Amino acid sequence: MASLTQCPPYEFSAKYYHVSENGGSCVRQSSFFEGKPVLNQGVGYSIILGFGAFFAIFTSFLVWLEKRYVGSRHTSEWFNTAGRSVKTGLIASVIVSQWTWAATILQSSNVAWQYGVSGPFWYASGASIQVLLFGIMAIEIKRKAPHAHTVCEIVKARWGTAAHIVFLIFCFLTNIIVTAMLLLGGSAVVNALTGVNIYAASFLIPLGVIIYTLAGGLKATFLASYIHSVIVHVVLVIFVFLVYTASSELGSPGVIYNRLLEVTSRSRVCHEPISNHGQSCGPVSGNYKGSYLTMLSSGGLVFGIINIVGNFGTVFVDNGYWVSAIAARPSSTHKGYLLGGLVWFAVPFSLATSLGLGALALDLPINLSEAGHGLVPPATAVALMGKAGSILLLTMLFMAVTSAGSSELIAVSSLCTYDIYRTYINPNASGKKILTVSRGVILGFGCLMGLLAVILNKVGVSLSWMYLAMGVMIGSAVVPIAFMLLWRRANASGAILGTVIGCILGVITWLSVTKIEYGLINLDTTGRNAPMLAGNLVSILTGGAIHAISSMIWPQNYDWTTTRQITTVEKEKTDLSAEEFKEEKLLKAKAWIVKWGVGFTVLMAIIWPLLSLPAGQFSKGYFYFWAVVAIGWGTIGSAVIIALPIIESWETIHNVIMGMFTNDRLVEKVEELNFKLQTIIHAIPEAERLYFLEKEKAKKAEASEHKASSLPA
Repeated sequence: MASLTQCPPYEFSAKYYHVSENGGSCVRQSSFFEGKPVLNQGVGYSIILGFGAFFAIFTSFLVWLEKRYVGSRHTSEWFNTAGRSVKTGLIASVIVSQWTWAATILQSSNVAWQYGVSGPFWYASGASIQVLLFGIMAIEIKRKAPHAHTVCEIVKARWGTAAHIVFLIFCFLTNIIVTAMLLLGGSAVVNALTGVNIYAASFLIPLGVIIYTLAGGLKATFLASYIHSVIVHVVLVIFVFLVYTASSELGSPGVIYNRLLEVTSRSRVCHEPISNHGQSCGPVSGNYKGSYLTMLSSGGLVFGIINIVGNFGTVFVDNGYWVSAIAARPSSTHKGYLLGGLVWFAVPFSLATSLGLGALALDLPINLSEAGHGLVPPATAVALMGKAGSILLLTMLFMAVTSAGSSELIAVSSLCTYDIYRTYINPNASGKKILTVSRGVILGFGCLMGLLAVILNKVGVSLSWMYLAMGVMIGSAVVPIAFMLLWRRANASGAILGTVIGCILGVITWLSVTKIEYGLINLDTTGRNAPMLAGNLVSILTGGAIHAISSMIWPQNYDWTTTRQITTVEKEKTDLSAEEFKEEKLLKAKAWIVKWGVGFTVLMAIIWPLLSLPAGQFSKGYFYFWAVVAIGWGTIGSAVIIALPIIESWETIHNVIMGMFTNDRLVEKVEELNFKLQTIIHAIPEAERLYFLEKEKAKKAEASEHKASSLPA
């Protein structure tokens, strides 16, 4: 075994190598996950079914507590909008949770493994800015469509039936794409770590989500999202501190820095243009000096642009984010989206800077196929912590998949209920009927989610491919849907033409560049950076340009009267004051989110990367600073998103606890007393009126009698 001295100088990686028979050279293991899974199938099924059952029961119990002790009425409006009064902390937590996909955990580490430090940064910044900017749209909903239930309701009220149908299709397509990514990533990791059948995992993962969403609607989704966020951020902090402070194999930024330099110095090229499934380390083509320790990365930048375009689509065209904005109280909307975007940044940035770079520093034998299916972070977790690491990663992933999946269920349900059933089938539907339809759609789409994942797995579509392609398919709808609330001149025909033609041209460009560059069109070649970049840019830019030009030639000059006339199905009781909806207050909130949302967007997408370019290949001190930012952002963000919702909801929590341990129906009795009091108060003026009427009649009668007695006989 003396020839093993040709292998990496650190002992940890030597177990992944063996000496070849010809010449005694050092040959690397072809796959990290070859052989038996780390966990047995029993553990996998226990996590999927156990967590699913726990959250179904626990979340439904929380919703019941709120109904019993806080007095929530489970109407169709409450089911689909959560009463439109959710506070800042919970909205931020929901945004973080529904934006933390399987891809957030898995794909972010894949691009760290491919491009080095630039990968996590471009993933995080390229997908945070959309949430920050969507805060502007959220305030505009409160100003211009305060009673809307979905984004497509607003489209129909402004642009009519044709536009409504087009945007319904694109919204459904967005939900399908997001759901596909959730289950593709989730089922692949569950299969790799536990050996659970990948098709069985595709059906079982959504099961618990369906149950608690059916029981409690949007509020149940929000409560579950908070619990999921807590678990995700606790595991995030564990992994970050493990990699950078506690691990015996790594344990400090200095060790990781030295390992990344050593990995870069090897002659093996790991990222061939088309289909190399060999080693995962070596100089990176397109990076400054081939280094993983630089922001001067053409591949990282191209991924960043694709990421920005694609995620504008999956925020602005995903009805889930509009539903969350509709559910927020006006005074919390803008703050919730800003805070949510900033805290979410830490999930891909801190986690991938830890697990993604950790996989490189440990020189793990991960191939491109495994990375494309999202197996970089589980490999690092298993290498550092064994079974405990795989359980933590699996738990974190399950939280991400189920929480975002619940949001997609509500998004699809509200579209089917309000934009199809109430609009075209039964315009006079009662609240009870709408509630029944909402639950039926949740059950139906939940079952279809599993079938979709099975089909995509059978075809061979990976998480990475789907993530890069989403902007080509839905990017053309981004600018028209933003213009709908931001520009009074935006017309319907331009919106329809821009969205449809932009999508078609994007797909044509994507496939044409693939054919020109690689000579053949398949899943492998279409997933490369050059065709993906071209398709994404053509889709979003063409869609926006066609709509803008059309609207300037034939302006609509709209005043948002019809969007303000969208009605609720049932009258909702609310604790919101009229002050919350005052135009002056909403305009002030809009100015605030424009300033801070645009400010942080410029900082994250332009200033930060530009300031890092002069560093070239990071020095050890610069990398220390980079790692400290990742650790600090992840830790502080986690603390805020865990603590703030509890602080803001403390009064409600207190009421529930008091109700449970004192008078089990305290709130209902207080409300009954208040109702009686209000009845008495309203009755007082009527009693006074009747009293004075009787008095006046008595006076008149007395006067008549007096007059009659004074007349001569």
